[in-house]
Amino acid sequence: MSKQSQIEQGATSLGIEFGSTRIKAVLIDESYEVLASGEHDWQNHLEDGIWTYPLDEVWAGLQDAYANLKKDVEEKYHVKLTRIGTMGFSAMMHGYLAFDSDDNLLVPFRTWRNTMTAEASEKLTALFNYTIPQRWSIAHFYQAVLNGEEHVSKVAFLTTLAGYVHWKLTGKKVLGIGDASGMFPIDPETRGYNTHDIELFNELPEIQYP
Repeated sequence: MSKQSQIEQGATSLGIEFGSTRIKAVLIDESYEVLASGEHDWQNHLEDGIWTYPLDEVWAGLQDAYANLKKDVEEKYHVKLTRIGTMGFSAMMHGYLAFDSDDNLLVPFRTWRNTMTAEASEKLTALFNYTIPQRWSIAHFYQAVLNGEEHVSKVAFLTTLAGYVHWKLTGKKVLGIGDASGMFPIDPETRGYNTHDIELFNELPEIQYP
């Protein structure tokens, strides 16, 4: 099957990566050969001492990268990209995207670049007997608890950037094992979150709410 036919019939896969400075869309064929690509440059912002990416820039960047991919397809193969077989997203690991029970973002997205969770990182490392880097999502959440931030009592859902994009496009709040392993310790046997560590965390007195 020609490359043009694969594109027209949707015998392709689309991968989109949200990197620190660039959003990149790549289309491959069934032999994993790159057919076309598109990019969008972006930068994080320092707002109130927090490194963040506004979520509207996530979607604007995604649309621009995809539009550039479509242009690349038309220029190379003289066909329009209207069907895709499979799609996947990846992004900067870690960080903190917190939502309430109504799916409202509680605080601006806190990226992996922030280094303000040293206290939480140290305490969780001791609690779990497992290294918890500052950039991990659980460190961000626990630091917010330790800081007495108002939003923590409203948190119903935490995710990463890739998890957020996947959720909004599919309606499913799930994470791949790679992203999950940057949020909370993983049990290598079950390949899920470590339930013992979850129990230890839930027993912390500062986690209890009336």
